[in-house]
Amino acid sequence: MDMQHGTDDGPTLRVVLIGGAAGIAATHLQALAQIPALQVVGMSDINAEGVKARAAETGCPSFVDHRDMLRELHPDIAVIVTPHPFHAPLAIDAFAAGAHVLVEKPIAVEVADADRMIEAADAAGKILAVNFQQRFRSVIERARALIDEGAIGPLVRTLCIEPWFRPAAYYRSASWRGTWKGEGGGVLMNQAPHTMDLLCHLAGLPGKVWGWTRTAAHAIEVEDSAQAMFEYPNGAPGYLCTTTVEAGAEGRLEVIGDRGGIVVSGSQLTITRFEPALREHMAASEQMFSSPKVHTEIVDLPGDGGGHLAVYRDLYAAIIEGRQPRANGREGLMSLELANAVTLSSYTDRPVTLPLDRAAYSELLSDLRAGNR
Repeated sequence: MDMQHGTDDGPTLRVVLIGGAAGIAATHLQALAQIPALQVVGMSDINAEGVKARAAETGCPSFVDHRDMLRELHPDIAVIVTPHPFHAPLAIDAFAAGAHVLVEKPIAVEVADADRMIEAADAAGKILAVNFQQRFRSVIERARALIDEGAIGPLVRTLCIEPWFRPAAYYRSASWRGTWKGEGGGVLMNQAPHTMDLLCHLAGLPGKVWGWTRTAAHAIEVEDSAQAMFEYPNGAPGYLCTTTVEAGAEGRLEVIGDRGGIVVSGSQLTITRFEPALREHMAASEQMFSSPKVHTEIVDLPGDGGGHLAVYRDLYAAIIEGRQPRANGREGLMSLELANAVTLSSYTDRPVTLPLDRAAYSELLSDLRAGNR
């Protein structure tokens, strides 16, 4: 086992699931079952019959009210897999009950809610982790290591293209899908959070965002297509395109720097190195059309796609070792802040600077939920 993901040996920690009847809960339970030190002791859901059946399969009690479960069981960890508009109040209740929290992506619907979650975790002295399992993909770990080693150098440009095609039947499958009240957004809140998290994980947050969201093809309230341009703190540009109306293309994530660049596409990592660095060559070359030497290496780093098991091993180790997990609350906030910024920029038709104006976004979201925009 990769030791940076943690170890399964050590004291037993008691885990509860909030939202146990949700489809994604099964994936979490499969991962938890592989770590003997994490014991599932209960689960709750407002869907009483659904959670009762799943709890019976797991061999633990079920609850309709999560507060009753927290009060009765005193868990070490609460895993929240409900729809994201409920993440903030549920997490705050769990922290008040003395539990660490792992919450499904996105961390919340709006940055103000995520701020409250982070503050509650800090006040309780507990960990807030976000289930961004793709950070554990081998290709992403290698890319991040190259950046940390300085192989890329100062940022020159980013590019993120990620199509997530969905037919109309997908949005018809549940009444909350594709609505402002049920999801708080469309592709930016449901399909793209993992992709935007990887962009933020590798390149950080930009300082300014120009966003353009549209409902291009689906009969839904929220966006099915989002584009954005970024300006990073050092002046470098970035570009994002994500949509549920395009098929046939594989996602692509590029981070280009002064010394080299990385391109991630599936399990393939393309590593480019410039000799000498771009700015050094610009200043020193006496040839008007010359370029630095470009060395390219392509490596394939297959894996499980960044599974939930790695997330739980990392969380367990973080709790035992008294450190932060790979995707803690503040890390998990970045992709949400970026998504909110793209939406706010689109609806105001102007660039948005980060940190995001919390009040302005809360007002916009309230208007959208009320049907006033």
